[in-house]
Amino acid sequence: MRDRADFAGVWQVLRQITDRRAGQGGQFSGQADLTPDGPSGLRYAETGQMQIGTGPALLATRRYLWLFDGPRVTVQFDDGRPFHHFTAMGLAAGTDHLCGDDMYRVRYDFTGWPDWTACWEVSGPRKDYRLESRYWRG
Repeated sequence: MRDRADFAGVWQVLRQITDRRAGQGGQFSGQADLTPDGPSGLRYAETGQMQIGTGPALLATRRYLWLFDGPRVTVQFDDGRPFHHFTAMGLAAGTDHLCGDDMYRVRYDFTGWPDWTACWEVSGPRKDYRLESRYWRG
């Protein structure tokens, strides 16, 4: 079982983006800094460059709060709203997240630790894409 100390620090991130609705792909390249927040949390701050199709590369950021409770990691949006949770070991499906009418489903793979992946499938009336993210120590 992975705990807060295992994730704390800097991770390199490479994300492949497949937008099935628009019929194009893209990529994000950057890093995620996970810094302590209280006795059981980590602040997740991701920054990098994202390029979709032949468009220009743009600065992209995202922030979350990860809360550790035994084997369970609860992920909240930066403003405290709930997002999903997962268990950080082996192949782990995270809980689904409904955003409006669009469904977000994630699967984590920790079998190659300390490298790990997260794959999101997003589908609904407004969205249809896949995000495959690979994390490794930088």
